[in-house]
Amino acid sequence: MASDLVLPGQPIALPRGPVPQLGSGIYVRDNQVRASLVGIPRNEGSTLTITRVRPNPPAPNSVVLGSITRLSPLQALLSITVVDGVPLPPGEEFTGVIRTQDVRATEKDRVKIADCFRGGDVVRGVVVGSFTIELGTYAHAKARFP
Repeated sequence: MASDLVLPGQPIALPRGPVPQLGSGIYVRDNQVRASLVGIPRNEGSTLTITRVRPNPPAPNSVVLGSITRLSPLQALLSITVVDGVPLPPGEEFTGVIRTQDVRATEKDRVKIADCFRGGDVVRGVVVGSFTIELGTYAHAKARFP
């Protein structure tokens, strides 16, 4: 249990022994102890709490998961919702860019983004670079299809 990531609403198994007090990030519904945060359950003394997992911004070689939000002839914009297996809180998504030259290893000049992606497609990718501007962090990802 010490390293299991839980999502909001997910039931939490109580440790054996005396029933701990419920701390921050935990609530009871229908006689079931549940998480109210994305995080890792921890015992702090006699209190069970959830330590919030802070997602790291995408960095080179991070595996990201997201959905296509916008297409142009030269690139697809991606709303990144998971970075290295850690889901991002709602409203804190990162923006990724998939360029035509990142879609395929050969014949890069013949790639048409509209033939490869549609709005709403779910994409798993590996970040090849990132940069930060005033509006937030942007990731440049290469699409990887399992």
